[in-house]
Amino acid sequence: MKKAVYPGSFDPVTFGHLDIIERSARMCDHLIIGVLNNYSKTPLFSVEERVNMLKSLTSNFANVEVKSFGGLMIDFVRANQADAVVRGLRAVTDFEYELQIAQTNRVIAPEVDTVFLTTNLKYSYLSSSIVKEIASYGGEINAFVPEEIAERVREKIEDRTK
Repeated sequence: MKKAVYPGSFDPVTFGHLDIIERSARMCDHLIIGVLNNYSKTPLFSVEERVNMLKSLTSNFANVEVKSFGGLMIDFVRANQADAVVRGLRAVTDFEYELQIAQTNRVIAPEVDTVFLTTNLKYSYLSSSIVKEIASYGGEINAFVPEEIAERVREKIEDRTK
């Protein structure tokens, strides 16, 4: 793969996301992490905050770039002249959803392939939603996200409850 896009909301970025980033960065010449600005949702972190957190966490990868996008992911992929989309799969339910998206994208952009990476087993249960829920009840999240992200999540949740 020459250039690939790994899209997601990354709200917040988890160890599972970082696992997919590290593995896909080894597989391609240039990996673009596309941070979705979903206007229909209210994320914990702004798109700028998520981009900056990912830039900090991936600064040791020379071939990784972080950008935000809105709208259709396939348009972002085409605009960045990428050859492939990378998606992480935790379970069969992820596969069913991701397969529909991949097939739809293939109709829209037949030149773009989708590559599925199964998540490391130790992260197969993990999602950003679970991290936010645990943190919202004061639970410990350091096993799920890097320390700097855990601190930011706790601060955001504390600010929202004031």
